Amino acid sequence: MFLLSTLPIVLFAAAMIFAGIRDLTTMTIPNWLTLGLALAFFLAAVLVGMPLGEIARHASAGFALLLVGMGLFSMGWIGGGDAKLVAAASLWVGWTQALPYLLVATILGGGLTVAILFYRTMPLPAFLFRVSWLARLHDRKEGVPYGLALAAAGLLIFPETDLFRMAVALG
Repeated sequence: MFLLSTLPIVLFAAAMIFAGIRDLTTMTIPNWLTLGLALAFFLAAVLVGMPLGEIARHASAGFALLLVGMGLFSMGWIGGGDAKLVAAASLWVGWTQALPYLLVATILGGGLTVAILFYRTMPLPAFLFRVSWLARLHDRKEGVPYGLALAAAGLLIFPETDLFRMAVALG
């Protein structure tokens, strides 16, 4: 039972950590990662015994936030990987934690943006320009790796979700 209870938690945490680091260092979140995270939700939900109606509600949260993310992407406010990551994460947090997730992601994203803007005002030592992702982050023409904020928010909110509580109850 311990493996069944920890697998969903480990899957979600590992995927979010990888997505955040990958976005920070490459400004991309791979499609296979967001698709895998979305599919893993359904496996996790079955493993913890989530009722079918609740799974459907979580799926509707993911779909709705995919549409919102696509709208934000079409306006150029977030990247395509960010839109897909917020949708996949929303599957895991469901409607009950969607608003807190988005609020925390917004706050963290704002802090991240301010930190990167400040970083871009400081002179970067020459040896750090050889680290491609640090040099890219320093470039004022580049965007902000918002996936880092989305991933961190997911990790912060996940312990408050029904899926997390169900997984812990199995242990």
